Amino acid sequence: MRAANRDLTFAGVIVVAPGVFPRADDDGENITDEQKTALGVLHLRKIDLADRVLVVNPGGYIGESTSREIAYASAAGKPISYTDPVQPGS
Repeated sequence: MRAANRDLTFAGVIVVAPGVFPRADDDGENITDEQKTALGVLHLRKIDLADRVLVVNPGGYIGESTSREIAYASAAGKPISYTDPVQPGS
């Protein structure tokens, strides 16, 4: 995601990217369920702000939360593109 963000930014595109955090931060503190829920809602609001959505899906993989976000973006009429061809069953 960092590479896509960088490339698009240097191409003059305003990038509104999701917050991506490891399951535990540098201090070993886990993200709470409440924080995960809040991030999920925030990601949908970012989709609302976007003109289009680029799904960064290395190897074609799309996870559960990304699938929900794609469905949301599609329902909102946002154009969606992918960095890699989507794997069947993703």
